[in-house]
Amino acid sequence: QVQLVESGGGLVQPGGSLRLSCAASGFTFSIYGMSWYRQAPGKERELVAFITSAGDSTNYADSVKGRFTISRDNAKNTVYLQMNSLKPDDTAVYYCSVRIAFVRAWGQGTQVTVSS
Repeated sequence: QVQLVESGGGLVQPGGSLRLSCAASGFTFSIYGMSWYRQAPGKERELVAFITSAGDSTNYADSVKGRFTISRDNAKNTVYLQMNSLKPDDTAVYYCSVRIAFVRAWGQGTQVTVSS
């Protein structure tokens, strides 16, 4: 059974940083690309960042390029999202996700609030 557990969210001031973590289990983590999505109130869920299975290629939404960094540790079955220079528009619930056999699995999400 696929399980994704996010952590690391919280309240941060504009310009601050947070590091999200997603612990994965129930599948062979090292052979799947991993994604971070986010959903702000009243908005659709959007892709934030993606990393390939080996961690050798990444993609980012234009809105976070240069500020966010996705990484992974296949020995720990964990994917990370380092978020710097946070803005109020980054406020959202952040979800870890993996697509296996055409089915997308989601974690429960972690709230990130950027406010002074």
